[in-house]
Amino acid sequence: MQEGADYREPLSADAEGEEPGTAPGEPVPEVRSTVVGTVLHGQRLDKVLVGMAPEFSRSHLQHLLELGHAQLDGVTATVASRRVRAGQRLRLELVPTDESRAFRPQPMVLDILFEDEHLLVLNKPAGLVVHPAPGNWSGTLLNGLLAHHAGAASLPRAGIVHRLDKDTSGVMMVGKTLPAVTALVRDIAARDVHRRYLALAHGVPARAQFSIEAPIGRDPAMRVRMAVVAGGRPARTDVELLAEQDGISALSCMLHTGRTHQIRVHLAWKSHPLVADALYGGKPALGMVRQALHATELRLAHPASRAPLAFACLPPADFQAAWKQVCGAGARAMAQGLH
Repeated sequence: MQEGADYREPLSADAEGEEPGTAPGEPVPEVRSTVVGTVLHGQRLDKVLVGMAPEFSRSHLQHLLELGHAQLDGVTATVASRRVRAGQRLRLELVPTDESRAFRPQPMVLDILFEDEHLLVLNKPAGLVVHPAPGNWSGTLLNGLLAHHAGAASLPRAGIVHRLDKDTSGVMMVGKTLPAVTALVRDIAARDVHRRYLALAHGVPARAQFSIEAPIGRDPAMRVRMAVVAGGRPARTDVELLAEQDGISALSCMLHTGRTHQIRVHLAWKSHPLVADALYGGKPALGMVRQALHATELRLAHPASRAPLAFACLPPADFQAAWKQVCGAGARAMAQGLH
């Protein structure tokens, strides 16, 4: 690599705004190239790339290698530990990081329960990720909101003020203006937003009604999980036993706080993990292959008018079928959970 070299290559005249391998509408990646100098002879390829593109992390440059965006003497190079030789021509396509590409509009069908210029309330299906994160940089609810209304692009997290886990279904709210987002966040912090969930859990609680008040933080033994830990954030869940059958309980859970995985963590801590919640020790049952948790009810004050609002939605078919096996068949079974 030569001191003071310009690593940028001009686009070819026939590029027409796109390069081979670039999806329609995607920006053309910047290309940098250089001839390996004697001072870099024998260095690792990924280390040389850091010198070519110091504004990117080494891990991202290694990812670009794996995807085939680097070439040595015109041949794709994918091994980060490969040693370069003086005189080789190195070419690198600087594709944007996944994170930088995450916040883009992606049209999707939204099951909207209520919408005006301030507030959107929707029924989130199981399997939909709410916010982009590692492993899910596209196809999220945030992407859908950016496509749904223009104002979402100017709001923090596109107006998302609370989340449901990927495999949790049910009702959630989104602010559509900055004053609405501010009001909703304030109401959540003041515990003036009431959220009720239906859950199917292993085991039968000793009492029909009880509260779990235990602090929640990151599990020190497994970073992808949360746990009840000393020094965690305060958390309270009120639980009501609605029915039980063959060692599985149908529960109504009211949140007083909104910690990550709160209901899942609290019930597992009490030795009642959710059905099919593999992360917290819940085995599949009743035909459920995802955690048996549904946000069924939301009550709040409208963020602009302050008028009281209440929303309820039935669970999806897989949850309803499992619920009826515990509570009994017919509309009355679901009414037990939607009172």
